[in-house]
Amino acid sequence: MKFLRRTGYKFSRLGKGRRKKQKWRNPTGRHNKIRKKRKGYSARVSIGYGKNKKSRGKILGKNPRKIYNLIDLKKIGKNEIAIIGKIGEKKKIEIAKKAMEMKIAISGINTVKLIKKTERKK
Repeated sequence: MKFLRRTGYKFSRLGKGRRKKQKWRNPTGRHNKIRKKRKGYSARVSIGYGKNKKSRGKILGKNPRKIYNLIDLKKIGKNEIAIIGKIGEKKKIEIAKKAMEMKIAISGINTVKLIKKTERKK
């Protein structure tokens, strides 16, 4: 479930049309309907909305692992999914090619699309 800030739909600085800015803030205010948990208003973050402990923090049922270079990619196990860390474009393409060879899934990146895009540039 996605919990959004109370007036997020009104202002662009709070997330209107900007997904990264859409963050939960606890509702304050005397007459705030979300704070009072009134029917018909968006849900408030509370105990009971969490996932089971077994599936918590997993991506597609696999444990995420950050990758910064090819050595990290080789260390990935069977039940792990790759997440590319904060690296440059050149190294990212290099890792994507190697991941396709090794048949390793990378979260958040379409490896085929990325490689085709770079080939067009060359």
